[in-house]
Amino acid sequence: MIKHIVMFKFKDTNGKTAYENALEAKERFNDVIENVKCMKKGELVINSKDADQTNYTVSLICDFESIDDLNAYQVHPAHLKFAEFTGSVRTDRACIDYEF
Repeated sequence: MIKHIVMFKFKDTNGKTAYENALEAKERFNDVIENVKCMKKGELVINSKDADQTNYTVSLICDFESIDDLNAYQVHPAHLKFAEFTGSVRTDRACIDYEF
């Protein structure tokens, strides 16, 4: 199994706060969960409004059966659409993929 963890720092943009963009990302990620069948588990979590605001804004935590499934996810149209949105609202990104 492969665990895919991605963290993003979001910015205020297009008249929305970073937190509002995080809420929109969470909504958009539901489309990824519904359509990317090679993803065994996926969730998007948002940093608490009461937590240190220098933390990353959101984190994706996803499980895949294999690295091939992770690679298929990366090019899936639902993921590409989601990535287009996150790319437009993020300032930083960090990622790790590991076997468990």
